[in-house]
Amino acid sequence: MTELWPHIAILGFVTAQRLIELPIARANTARLLANGGREVAPGHYPYIVALHAAWLASLWVFALGRPINLAFLILFGLIELARVWVLRSLGPRWTTRIIVVPGEQLVARGPYRFVSHPNYAVVVAEIALLPMVFGLPWIAIIFSLLNLAILTVRIRAENEALGRSSEMGS
Repeated sequence: MTELWPHIAILGFVTAQRLIELPIARANTARLLANGGREVAPGHYPYIVALHAAWLASLWVFALGRPINLAFLILFGLIELARVWVLRSLGPRWTTRIIVVPGEQLVARGPYRFVSHPNYAVVVAEIALLPMVFGLPWIAIIFSLLNLAILTVRIRAENEALGRSSEMGS
């Protein structure tokens, strides 16, 4: 029988990461709103939450006991380092919602010097790579396609709120 502790450790890490980030995002959102910020396009947010919850739940259901692909695990680990870089670069401006504070300059440090939406790039990679760690390409494909649909709406709304072109890569 396959040892389950590595699976539980990996999935537990990602689950704990998300659960720890939620109150941080809520506090940052409250602070940004108190500083005159406004939320943009909140209608899609419940779909993002549902997508991430379903993605994690599907991994907890289907990944336990499956072989772990070390190469994909290493890639996922590198993506998690990129996630930390993004979150540290945004600092108290990081939130899971689109909050625009009039008069504030966009973050232009860290990965934001190179890419307009590094946080979304990290999420795209996470959703695709973590299922591949466990040899579950169908979960990677299904949730990547769902994520693409939601991010198309989200990035368009964010770009419009920030006065950018509505193209995905802007």
